[in-house]
Amino acid sequence: MTKSVSTEMRGDVAVVWIDNPPVNALSHHVREGIVRELKGAVDSGAKAAVIAGRGGTFIAGADIREFGKPLQEPGLPEVCDIIEATTIPVVAAVEGNTLGGGLETALACHYRVTNARAKVGLPEVALGLLPGAAGTQRLPRCLKNPVEAVTMVSSGRPISGEKAAQIGLADQLSKGNVVDDAVDMANGINDNDLTGRRLSKVELEMTPEIAAIFDAAMVEIAKKAKGAIAPLKAAECVRAAYELPYAEGVKKERATFMELLPGDQSRALRHMFFAERQAQKPPADVSGEAREVKKVGILGAGTMGGGIAMTYAEAGFDVTMLEMSEEALDRGLGVMEKNWARGIKSGRITEAGVAERMARLTRTTSYDDLADCDLIIEAVFETMAVKKEVFGKLDAVAKPGAVLATNTSYLDINEIAAQTSRPHDVLGMHYFSPANIMPLLEIVRADKTADDVLLTALAVARKTRKTAVVARVGHGFIGNRMLTPYLRQANLLVLEGASPAEVDKALTDFGWAMGPFAVSDLAGLDIGYKSRQDQDLSQHEQRIYTAADRLVEAGHLGQKSGSGFYKYDPQTRARSENPDATSIIEEVRSELGINTRSITAEEIVERTQFALANEGAHVLGEGVAQRASDIDVVYNHGYGYPRWRGGPMHYVDTVGLKTVASKIAEWTEGAGGVHWEPSDLLMELADQDKSFAEWDKAK
Repeated sequence: MTKSVSTEMRGDVAVVWIDNPPVNALSHHVREGIVRELKGAVDSGAKAAVIAGRGGTFIAGADIREFGKPLQEPGLPEVCDIIEATTIPVVAAVEGNTLGGGLETALACHYRVTNARAKVGLPEVALGLLPGAAGTQRLPRCLKNPVEAVTMVSSGRPISGEKAAQIGLADQLSKGNVVDDAVDMANGINDNDLTGRRLSKVELEMTPEIAAIFDAAMVEIAKKAKGAIAPLKAAECVRAAYELPYAEGVKKERATFMELLPGDQSRALRHMFFAERQAQKPPADVSGEAREVKKVGILGAGTMGGGIAMTYAEAGFDVTMLEMSEEALDRGLGVMEKNWARGIKSGRITEAGVAERMARLTRTTSYDDLADCDLIIEAVFETMAVKKEVFGKLDAVAKPGAVLATNTSYLDINEIAAQTSRPHDVLGMHYFSPANIMPLLEIVRADKTADDVLLTALAVARKTRKTAVVARVGHGFIGNRMLTPYLRQANLLVLEGASPAEVDKALTDFGWAMGPFAVSDLAGLDIGYKSRQDQDLSQHEQRIYTAADRLVEAGHLGQKSGSGFYKYDPQTRARSENPDATSIIEEVRSELGINTRSITAEEIVERTQFALANEGAHVLGEGVAQRASDIDVVYNHGYGYPRWRGGPMHYVDTVGLKTVASKIAEWTEGAGGVHWEPSDLLMELADQDKSFAEWDKAK
């Protein structure tokens, strides 16, 4: 059996190879092996050592399989201290994803060589934690630039190997083979006095100028964190590197790590980490291989179609875009070019990159030009009649084996699939707007969808860097289905006495990216208005939206018209109270005979979040979603739910389902009981004193 860590002698240099596929994670046997092989290199009389990784990756980070298990010694802090104390020079050959513990290992080495393709970073804040092997103390001593250090640690965003060399994190940028260059560097080291190369020995001094940098950084970090505590705690530890001796700074880092580890936020973020990985897996009853997809057809060049086309062109697919007229194609492609132009301006993409993407796009007004596409996605008007007409035409021209996908947000995909002679080739691929930016893709499996079609959708999701969640057919699928009771409660709260601004503030304070009324204004109040025109006016849902409908009828369409629930500054888009909206809301309250009352932020949060989770439990009970954790992924990636809350289902688990069930039962018996339909699944779990997480595990 091949050892996960072994040594190859290249002259007087010992190359300590880490071989722990697929990403050289820091498993216990790797940590143990590094210590063993370094000791062997010293004992054998090697002049220097290089730590390198097989497979083009140095060390990607911790072994996620060890999360939540008792630590096996040696721990990474001890390993890093042993590397740094080694009496011969140790060079890290940094390439590939070198993250978290991987970068901490590299920082413990005396020298670092990297290449432009490497990605290095300390992403622990994404798990509600901070580096736990002296990363917050060694990094600032390596960089000596507090801005770079605090940004890397508090944001968790990786930087390129080229940037690492520019800011001093790497001593050399390799233009060829990183390991060969690291060996050359090791051979060229003639001074065995490593004191100045041991970062724990480097002293930093806090000056008034550096203190001012940290003060400003903390304000900015708090603003971006939006309630997450790990970024601020991580920044405080970086600051400690300037204020405390190394050993004291390490103690502070360790104490802070142990404070964060059992906290609700870290548990929620770790839940999301695993939930995302679980969601990408095919359902247990699906087998086979994905179909090959090289060319993609997109029907519609509007907002959704254009965004979807950009997604595939950016991922390297050839794309054929179909519209009903050349004018519509001109408009759609013009918007796409403008979007990419903004990318050029921000530095995200080059002009050459845009030219490559545009070259992958073919325009057409004829269905016949979709005949050679492997995957065809329609993004046309959201009515069943239009969808059926489109799929009838696709059935006539698409080649055998082509995957036919609908981007519908709500409609019955079984009914759409029945319009074709090949319902096994049909499924839903529901993108979120703007499709080229939003990470979520709801893949909707219809009753007759073939296994290899579902696997194909999952495969292209990975290639286009989308986070996919598999759902079954049901009105609104997972996300939009659950949104209805959430918005219903928000509007009821306003009728009962809260202002739109109070509801939005309570929910953004809770951690949502935006409140429901700000979102409605952004989307356009006329969209919901049009969809409600076909509803029975006697329905209680319709009365809830009377104020919103009257705003539209008075010309207040949201941001597009300069006013909706709020007024918007024409230059800055800054929000302020809209007196007309206030008057309309008061008028509707009076007509409905509602005696208003003061409503607390706590009630706003409870009613909206519990309504969301209750509907999520209905979705689970009906089999529309596979797992509660899938619902959390949908809401995090598609709707701006605070990641550090773990998603709506995880959140109510932390509250306790007994508490949630009791509240829902109380509201069901109250004046607004008609608006509640308690989920049998939620109530059963509460009776059994179980959680949604336990329900997931038992499946």
